[in-house]
Amino acid sequence: MKTLLRILLCLFFSAAIQSTTYGQAKEATYDSLMNTVFPKNGPGGVVLVSKAGKISYQKAYGMANLELNVSMTTNKIFRLGSLTKQFTAVCILKLAEEGKLTLQDNLTKFIPDYPLNGRVITIANLLNHSSGIKNYTSLPKFNESLKRQDLSPKELIALFRDLPLDFEPGSAYRYSNSGYILLGYIIEVLSGKAYREYVRDNIFLPLKMDDSYYDQAATLIPGRTSGYHKKNNGYENSDFLSMTLPYAAGSLMSTSGDLLKWYNGLTTGKLISQASLELAFTSGRLNSGKETAYGFGWEIGNVQGSKAVKHNGVVNGYFTDIVYLPRENILVTILSNYENIGNLDIPAAKLAAIALEKPYVFEEITLTPKALQKYQAVYSNPNDEDHYITNQNGALMYYYSGGGKARLIPCDHDIFLLENTLNAIHFQKDIKGLVKGYSMKGTGLPSVWTKRNEIPEIRKIRLSEKKLKAFTGKYLFEANMLFEVILKSGKLFGLVGKDQKELIPYEENSFYADDIDAKIIFKINGHGKVTGLTKIQNSDMEARKIE
Repeated sequence: MKTLLRILLCLFFSAAIQSTTYGQAKEATYDSLMNTVFPKNGPGGVVLVSKAGKISYQKAYGMANLELNVSMTTNKIFRLGSLTKQFTAVCILKLAEEGKLTLQDNLTKFIPDYPLNGRVITIANLLNHSSGIKNYTSLPKFNESLKRQDLSPKELIALFRDLPLDFEPGSAYRYSNSGYILLGYIIEVLSGKAYREYVRDNIFLPLKMDDSYYDQAATLIPGRTSGYHKKNNGYENSDFLSMTLPYAAGSLMSTSGDLLKWYNGLTTGKLISQASLELAFTSGRLNSGKETAYGFGWEIGNVQGSKAVKHNGVVNGYFTDIVYLPRENILVTILSNYENIGNLDIPAAKLAAIALEKPYVFEEITLTPKALQKYQAVYSNPNDEDHYITNQNGALMYYYSGGGKARLIPCDHDIFLLENTLNAIHFQKDIKGLVKGYSMKGTGLPSVWTKRNEIPEIRKIRLSEKKLKAFTGKYLFEANMLFEVILKSGKLFGLVGKDQKELIPYEENSFYADDIDAKIIFKINGHGKVTGLTKIQNSDMEARKIE
């Protein structure tokens, strides 16, 4: 009997040691990833990973307040920015379950004087950004002066209500904060409460989210972090923004712990039914049938093949990101008080993949320029504009007409990683071994592209410094836009303001930009003198040389 007991105890402690070691190894992997995200001795953030509703990793990085030298802790409070939209969407779905609205109701049912001119904009259109209503935060009038003003919901709506639609409702997808301003106002109309009160009474209090608030500058909020943005090589307090302006599109505040309560409440049916939640977690479809990759308050994507619902938030001083895997019940939240921290969707997806035990692993392989050449072509997709893949000096570049170029990094046979993303291109070939198209797989919905036609290779040539110097000078486009060409370290550069692009020669007087789809063709008169240039980027622009 004693021998059996000893064996059982040994097995128990052995398993416990293995579990602890495994947990420590995973935590070290999380640490290694996030240490590359947050700047040292700067603003920071809080990271949380949970599985089945239980925290498996939670850690604070950096500083909560630089001026007072206050370190970050895991219970600190952050502005959520557009993560607010999922709260607004759930409030709307809750009102729908109560019979106070339907998702197909027209906007004018709740705002009768909204000028739709006979069109129908449904609640669903507002939720999934297919309404065509202009995004008020992109309007010229949304300037620094306005950002300091307190506006009521009606005054916010007045900023955009009389503007023409960007497209017919349901015909396209375009992210618009204006839709969520309207949804917030509809919540107030139907509930008789201010938006902040409705969210507090129907979400924060029932879920005991005691550290979550509607952001108000005058309110004393214990644990509130200070927000920062980049200033030269340092940091600066974020610009002031009246938090009446983001409203139901972006004015909530919370902690990583409260956000876990939020997801636990959602997934256990404490707020809305499973059917309603599934609607929110499902991609919208346009009138054409095309998926938009946006549900109700959540973007729809995947992490290593598992469905993911996600969103990020950017608001003065803050950048936030959430990824949730419904099937595996894995949640990742990253909250930062540094608005220039960069795209947090990538580290959030990597954290989720580690929790999923399917980490992203890409190792670059070497391919010859000749091997790369077979992929060079124009590729088309019926739901998007053409994309170009070109062999540029031994590197494959990926871009759309006139857009920025991103390198395709070879990592396996016919598989390339799109630089600075987790998106991989998988090329397909026909029975003759010729490339016929590719599929794009990553953190969004997959897409399929067909090879339309090949592109002739453009090869870099060498020009002497004397020839390059002849192109230097100042050139003036219409509308008095100044373009300057300079020679630096034997290379030619084009400057517009502070923006500088290297110009790479491919013919005697023709150059292409290294990182954007643009060409410069210099004009030379009969005496061999440079008199002007043509810039080709979607369209042609002429400039004359002025000095």
